[in-house]
Amino acid sequence: MSLSRKQMLDEMGLSPQWTLRDQPAVVCGEASARGITSAASPAPRPTPSVETQDSFVESAPERAQHIAGLGWDQLRQSIAECRACGLCAQRKQTVPGVGDERADWLFIGEGPGAEEDARGEPFVGVAGKLLDAMLAAIELKRGENVYIANAVKCRPPGNRTPEAAEMAACAPYLKRQIALIAPRLIVLLGRAAVHALLGEVGSLASLRGKPLAYRDGKNEIPVIVTYHPAYLLRTLSDKAKAWEDLCRARALMRQISRVQAASPG
Repeated sequence: MSLSRKQMLDEMGLSPQWTLRDQPAVVCGEASARGITSAASPAPRPTPSVETQDSFVESAPERAQHIAGLGWDQLRQSIAECRACGLCAQRKQTVPGVGDERADWLFIGEGPGAEEDARGEPFVGVAGKLLDAMLAAIELKRGENVYIANAVKCRPPGNRTPEAAEMAACAPYLKRQIALIAPRLIVLLGRAAVHALLGEVGSLASLRGKPLAYRDGKNEIPVIVTYHPAYLLRTLSDKAKAWEDLCRARALMRQISRVQAASPG
């Protein structure tokens, strides 16, 4: 049975709590929205020193190659010592990620906030509580077959959206995390996460519901795009769209599991 948008919103209550109902699941159809979800212009940030910028530009290929060979312990140490962009200047600590390091599910957000910067773990504030509720709605739990990371590992000043150069500096870390985890499905939370992993491929609204994939060498990992929990806390009307995306992700994971179970070897 398909629910109307009004019925879906009534069921969800437009509150930060997500619950998985016993009645038939919402049919997750293709999204029709084509508008661009844009944030306010980011606040200016201090320019990194010439030494930091020049060192990063000159050594970028070698740095990426080095990171591509790191194991988990070495990767965490490298992230903790990283000074490849200006975000390192104001951080309290880095926020590499948290969860099952061989998880089927990988959720990628944008960047740490103030609480994440203080605790060293992604999504621990109010938005983190909503993410945990979203996971519970599709019968998932933080740390159990789920890994959570961000496009950048240091907090942008004022919790602004990470800039392109900052995401580029962190890209080798994110790429290595994906290679080590080898997830079956990636869920991108927010526009910056989309651009960090897939590039400038369009607005978040235009990508919802489309068949997307991240290419890791010869392998392709399916990708689902949805809204960042912090955005949903500000825009309650879009929680219904995010629920559709979660339904789509759950159905896709079940399909992937069936195909892989039927494959020989």
